[in-house]
Amino acid sequence: MDLGLTAADAEFRREARDWLAAHVPAEPLPSLETAEGFAAHREWERELYTGRWSAVTWPEAYGGRGASLLRWLLFEEEYYAARAPGRVSQNGVSLLAPTLFEHGTQEQLARVLPAMASGATIWAQAWSEPGAGSDLAALRSSAVRTDGGWLLRGHKTWSSRAAFADRAFGLFRSHPGADRPHNGLTYLMFDLAAPGVTVRPIGRLDGKPAFAELFLEDVFVPDADVIGEPGQGWRVAMSTAGNERGLTLRSPGRFTAAAGRLAALWRATADPADTALRDRVADALIGARAYQLAAYAGVARLTEGGTPGAAASLTKVFWSELDIALHETALDLLGPRGELAATATEAPDHGSWADGWIFALAGPVYAGTNEIQRDIIAERLLGLPKGRR
Repeated sequence: MDLGLTAADAEFRREARDWLAAHVPAEPLPSLETAEGFAAHREWERELYTGRWSAVTWPEAYGGRGASLLRWLLFEEEYYAARAPGRVSQNGVSLLAPTLFEHGTQEQLARVLPAMASGATIWAQAWSEPGAGSDLAALRSSAVRTDGGWLLRGHKTWSSRAAFADRAFGLFRSHPGADRPHNGLTYLMFDLAAPGVTVRPIGRLDGKPAFAELFLEDVFVPDADVIGEPGQGWRVAMSTAGNERGLTLRSPGRFTAAAGRLAALWRATADPADTALRDRVADALIGARAYQLAAYAGVARLTEGGTPGAAASLTKVFWSELDIALHETALDLLGPRGELAATATEAPDHGSWADGWIFALAGPVYAGTNEIQRDIIAERLLGLPKGRR
């Protein structure tokens, strides 16, 4: 693998850096898990779209730049280094869009992607259900055939962004007589403001509604909003899951930037005699750099025609555990001050370390728990017998 950049790639990085320096808000936006913050982050998505930075790898016809995966990595490194706002459109851009590119129709691409890129439509992920989280094939929400489309019934929970989002995507059981739980599922998009949809926010550890429950009572969805073939939703969903666990949800730039800030925090505040904390800072730096190099290697494989496959489970376990360790080290460095809320004027770094830690705690759970990922690694990568499932 050649780690050198071409002059054109270096110019792309410089262009991204200059644009971000000129446009990133001087003060952090309010939390996107509040109505005020969600609106502010939607406006930031519009700003990114105006600069053609909201979805750099997409074709220009849909609002992108047609950039390579390598340039996406470069942009993400600059984005996090610039401390740009979190992406409220992440579910759409990182999860639904790759699924549409692989399984959607031309009509769906032309209708859905431009509004997604501009922030006009923000998407929620509606997969988990009571009794069907990591065991996604146990889901019971249904899609019943009707004239011109489907009627959705059931209950989804832990739906990210759903408290304030516009639309959602999820799996539904459409063929209840199928021979296996993974068969007879259909992947659909639906409007969260449609008749029959009730959205009930779920408070996070800090009380903010980062998730929501969705109650669906005969919600009509037209055939045009089915992704892939009816009854083949599991195959479509695995495309989304591969992206969620792999590169697109957690780019390495997020961790290299955070590890750099952690090292700066160590230099500014730590007792040099505390070698235990020093070693944890070093471990975070090494972990972030290792993940970055693994991501570059992954991009090289994908560029040559490979797919994320089961290796995405390795990635997911690694970044989710790295994220917790990195933020816990920062909080231990800061002591009691690190626990101050973002609204406190004395909160170091606008409370970003505490906020980051709270979010990191969810990493081993979402996108398929790490226990499930370890089963996948054992069975598909190491060839070991099936375990607890």
